[in-house]
Amino acid sequence: MERKVRVGLIGLGTVGRGVARLLLERSSKLSRGRGFTLQLVRIADLDITTSRGIDLPREILTTDAYRIINDSDISIVIELIGGIEPARTYILRTLEKGKGVVTANKALLSQHGEELLETAQKNGAQLFFEASVCGGIPIIRILREGLVANRIERLYGILNGTTNYILTRMTREESSFGEALRQAQQRGYAETDPTLDISGQDAAQKLSILLRVGFNASIQMGDIFCEGIENIALQDIEYARELGYTIKLLAIAKRLDNRIEARVHPVLIPSGTLLADVKDEFNSVELTGDAVGTQIFYGKGAGEMPTASAVVADVIEIAQQTIQKSLPTENQMPPADERLTLLPMEEVETPYYFRFTVIDEPGVLAEIARLLAVEGMSIASVIQKERRQGGTVPIVMMTHRARERAMCRTISNIDQLPVVKAPTQVIRVEEV
Repeated sequence: MERKVRVGLIGLGTVGRGVARLLLERSSKLSRGRGFTLQLVRIADLDITTSRGIDLPREILTTDAYRIINDSDISIVIELIGGIEPARTYILRTLEKGKGVVTANKALLSQHGEELLETAQKNGAQLFFEASVCGGIPIIRILREGLVANRIERLYGILNGTTNYILTRMTREESSFGEALRQAQQRGYAETDPTLDISGQDAAQKLSILLRVGFNASIQMGDIFCEGIENIALQDIEYARELGYTIKLLAIAKRLDNRIEARVHPVLIPSGTLLADVKDEFNSVELTGDAVGTQIFYGKGAGEMPTASAVVADVIEIAQQTIQKSLPTENQMPPADERLTLLPMEEVETPYYFRFTVIDEPGVLAEIARLLAVEGMSIASVIQKERRQGGTVPIVMMTHRARERAMCRTISNIDQLPVVKAPTQVIRVEEV
């Protein structure tokens, strides 16, 4: 006889609606052959006056989340309200009761993941969060199960669909940053306030979670170096193309013995590579494991149904654990390796793209080259096409690998030159 696994949902926004639809309309199919039947028995949301376009039984709706948390018949709780509070309190109270929790809350996990994990372990509860990173791409499950035999050495991720859409529009249509952002907002790919996305913070939150799952490294989002795409100009896109590169916002993690290099910022990557060809709102993660080598994963990173798909997959896995009580409780976040520390950004080494805005007069390039040489930075190539005698012109330069500390000192000195009329544009280069 099949057991009934009762589920409660807190939050009926875009993703919550998709989860409710899957659990209500596909319950029998989702549970077939698994020894249990999933039942969505309660939904909590502050607004229960609208149906969100799905047929919701009125009797399962409530405005009180604690009717779900305190219901002894509900064994799995899904949290989809986002933010830190009250989501943190709701999850903690649920875990303290020994119930399984599924969440897509990347902000909460990146800031309070340790606290949530400790509470789950202390109470023999499950904490799953596949949907917090890359939506429909099961990257956490891949790291936790498919690549469990590997030591992950390197990760490159296009983790934010909004910024990827904007950069795609700038590259394909030669739109300015502002125009591309407006297009993203009109199509629903960017929020009215897009700061979290375009600043790189969203990707940094996700990288923090992937570092813990894939590298066993406990690194707070606030400690990860983060730069956004706000200052990427159309001319940088065009110069990058001429040099054989494409600009992407990448989340980057590398293992260096007991140190982890972790950063999020725009980069130039070689055009024609798989990551360079990821367009529009899609996400992608390139992983390198010591046993499997390099693998790449691609798909929709956000949206109602892709994210709902990841949430429901977690619900099913917890349900299976629930009916197999002889097995030890599992969570998606393993214990941290305390030996791993974050490599300071000033010690990171990369090649660089520079765009200088200078007065067009003799000796300028020579003076810039001299200041580069002072810090041991060497020039790989230079582009200087425009001539405006007495006016300002761009000089575009690619360097060989150099340490971030040296780059910062060099650019500080160059920007103080009287002939330099705007802050230098600096974009790092990754030969993925």
